Amino acid sequence: MLELKAGLTGKAEKIVKIDNTAKTLGSGSLDVYGTPALVALMEAAAVRALDLPSGQSSVGVSLDIKHLAATPVGMKVWALAELTEVDRRRLVFNVEAFDEVEKIGHGTHERFLIDEEKFFNKTMAKNLQTGE
Repeated sequence: MLELKAGLTGKAEKIVKIDNTAKTLGSGSLDVYGTPALVALMEAAAVRALDLPSGQSSVGVSLDIKHLAATPVGMKVWALAELTEVDRRRLVFNVEAFDEVEKIGHGTHERFLIDEEKFFNKTMAKNLQTGE
């Protein structure tokens, strides 16, 4: 059985480009770092905190964040995640995000550990239900 303990950390970073702005992602009308991109960055940081064996993965199930400040195109952004709670397969992370000037977001993120093959097979079985 995989043993994960609170305190694991991960980091993800990006440069803000047109393809991750609110205007491009449809979450706003301005060319500033979009909230959907911030969500993905925070999830990526949490995933990087985990060193899972082959065949194991995690899926995001909940994210409660605040996007505090706008970031212009061309600036670097990064997210940090710290595993704060492990309850069997349930993992809870504190997440924070920054640009080169200030903190731009924070919150909590919950993930569940999964067996990749079982998860994929269950997901693909939906096609049988729809006749695809």
